[in-house]
Amino acid sequence: MRILFAGGGTAGHINPALSIAAYAKKKDKDTQILFIGKKGNMEEKLVGNAGFDIEFIDIEGIKRKLTLDNIRVAVKAFAALSACKRILKRFSPDVVICTGGYVSGPVMHAAHALHIPCIIHEQNVFPGVTVKLSARYADVIATSFEQTAQYIKQRDKCIFTGNPVRADVLTADRQAARTALGADGRPFILAFGGSLGAQRINEAIAGYIRLLDKASDVQLLFGTGVRGYDEVMKGLVAAGVCVDNHPGIRIEPYIYNMNEAMAAADIVISRAGAITISEITALGKAAILIPSPNVAHNHQYENARLLEKHHAALLIADADLTAGRLKEKIDALLKDKALLASLGENAKKMGVTDAAEKIYEIALRLCRK
Repeated sequence: MRILFAGGGTAGHINPALSIAAYAKKKDKDTQILFIGKKGNMEEKLVGNAGFDIEFIDIEGIKRKLTLDNIRVAVKAFAALSACKRILKRFSPDVVICTGGYVSGPVMHAAHALHIPCIIHEQNVFPGVTVKLSARYADVIATSFEQTAQYIKQRDKCIFTGNPVRADVLTADRQAARTALGADGRPFILAFGGSLGAQRINEAIAGYIRLLDKASDVQLLFGTGVRGYDEVMKGLVAAGVCVDNHPGIRIEPYIYNMNEAMAAADIVISRAGAITISEITALGKAAILIPSPNVAHNHQYENARLLEKHHAALLIADADLTAGRLKEKIDALLKDKALLASLGENAKKMGVTDAAEKIYEIALRLCRK
């Protein structure tokens, strides 16, 4: 089978595609795979590091405000559509799988025009603009949440598959991960705001550290993001906090072994992006979610609110986040073992661990028509 993938801009769009691609190669080593992306975007590095071929188109996302720039964006989109058709004709895929981001738009359009079966995957509860606009071109709309179908006009095309989670996350062993991280028997908290970091979360976690006693009964792995590390460390020093005097607290600019960190964690504190939600639910982790307010259609809040409704996570709105509020939530979970366990159990009930397999099987069915 020859599969063309498109999706990019953020890891939330790229990693699901990489997971499906890896699964396809595992099922059949002769599977031919090609990605389409935008040069300079995150997909250029991530796809290359994963060992897959990628070709690039020149495209930009539509500005949400009325602006003359959108005329230039429209011209680029028209040229991108022609470029996509050329790539598709040359590669001749059996099926196209798009995972969102504005790169997916012209790829979906081109695949439809060339009568190539196509799947588009939505990671969040509330569908993004690209998915909404491209849904008419799709043969199947794969969703990460069952509730997503109610927001899509072509709901008859929707199939609930879940969001593909990386195999190394799914297979990580909790005890082995804790040993690798040097964790002891105390509760282990994982806190992060994304690869670049989130200032509000960084401020709250740094404040939480200042509130801890030196002989704390918790362990903390805190990923500040590459942009926030120096500011966090300088702030702690200015407050008279020496992290070396807090056994079990580690602060890193980036958590490279997230598979081990997730497996080891008793509590996860994070934003509510699609990848994080999928990993939390797949592993059945208790979580305190702080949705980013700086995303389209407030989709992170919708993700977090769904888990909260199912008693699968605690939610703190970004505007309400303080070190004191966060400490209250953490302390409540640590004191109430039944609540801690039930959050994880309820999260696990929402988790999907075979999403890549489901989407691959859909692709096979489309090819056989």
